[in-house]
Amino acid sequence: MILNLIYRSMRQHALSTVVTIGSIALAAGLLLTVWVVKTQSQAVFAATNSGFDAVLGARGSKLQLVLNAIFHLEASPGNIAAADYEALRRNPMIGPAIKTAIPIAVGDSFQGWRIVGTVEQLFDTVEYAPGKHYTLGAGGRNFKLGRQEAVIGSYVARKLGWQIGATFHPQHGVAAEGEHEHAETYTVVGVLEPTNTPVDRVIWIPLEGLQTMSGHNPLAATELSAVLIQLRAPTAGLMASNLINQSGGKLTFAYPIGTIVAELFNKISWVDKVLTLLAWLVAVMASGSVLVSIYNSMSARQRDIAILRALGARRRTIFGSVVGEAAVIGLIGSVAGFAVFAVLGSFVASIIQGQTGVVLEPLKWNPVFWWSPAVFVGLCVLGGLVPAIKAYRVPVAETIAPVS
Repeated sequence: MILNLIYRSMRQHALSTVVTIGSIALAAGLLLTVWVVKTQSQAVFAATNSGFDAVLGARGSKLQLVLNAIFHLEASPGNIAAADYEALRRNPMIGPAIKTAIPIAVGDSFQGWRIVGTVEQLFDTVEYAPGKHYTLGAGGRNFKLGRQEAVIGSYVARKLGWQIGATFHPQHGVAAEGEHEHAETYTVVGVLEPTNTPVDRVIWIPLEGLQTMSGHNPLAATELSAVLIQLRAPTAGLMASNLINQSGGKLTFAYPIGTIVAELFNKISWVDKVLTLLAWLVAVMASGSVLVSIYNSMSARQRDIAILRALGARRRTIFGSVVGEAAVIGLIGSVAGFAVFAVLGSFVASIIQGQTGVVLEPLKWNPVFWWSPAVFVGLCVLGGLVPAIKAYRVPVAETIAPVS
């Protein structure tokens, strides 16, 4: 009987029911998006290191160094002399601990896409994730040192519409519109398969090609922007970090990368808190709309309720039908919220990928997928208690009696 009463009531007040379900769906979708993007971003960014344990660069902020060298964001904190790195590598305490060292140089771009100079070894031997090596698409090959060739990330290739054989002139600077075009013409010889890392957003060329580009300071030929380092053991990273960073010299050793990236999220945690608070406020307001919607219809329902009571319906049945209606509205709205989340989550994930190269998977299982609907149903049930109590107290005789 209760289910029948719920169905009849929702059909009778279809417009207000649909509007209320829509508001709950939007609130649920917003909460799911904020929560999933927040938790996934923290986990994915902290785990993204392109296969390296540490970054060696100029004296300054570790976070800026990591953002520039690993995520290809921010400005370079400065250059280091290749001789300084070589001296460090010959250090009997640090040198043996270094497994792989990949030098990079930055400072140029093409239509806002960053150009990074590096060595062939990056794409030949480095694992960007455990068991995963860089792979070039069909017909592609690695660039060769001494030649004006480029290997491009998959995201760059898709956005620029480039294929093997495409040519371009590097632009000085990393702004959307470079300061000026260099005279050199580079040819794309390879397109990387997607890695879902910042590498996908970069145009890679031989190291000395960027160092000696026309219009660059001649000193750049002997300088590096950073060195990406793989270590043989974690203890080596701690030792190198203490030795280099506490020496007060001109070098910074950023280690471990994941911890440094986590500091970024700690600094902007207030943004997460504000967004989460707003999402919860919207959720409470949406559940409050259930109260308003059902309560405002109680005047029209009183006579029907009185007739049901006169026909034998118990007070608890009437009470249960109103609370049940609120619960059903909350459940349908929560389910519809997943559709809103699918759209919002995919949109936000595409923006994050475009800006950082890091790929989020909004539809990957997250605990919020089970507790969010439960919370919304609970909030709606709370919102339905007030009109349910009012329905419970409807006086039968006075309401049915004809009005003269």
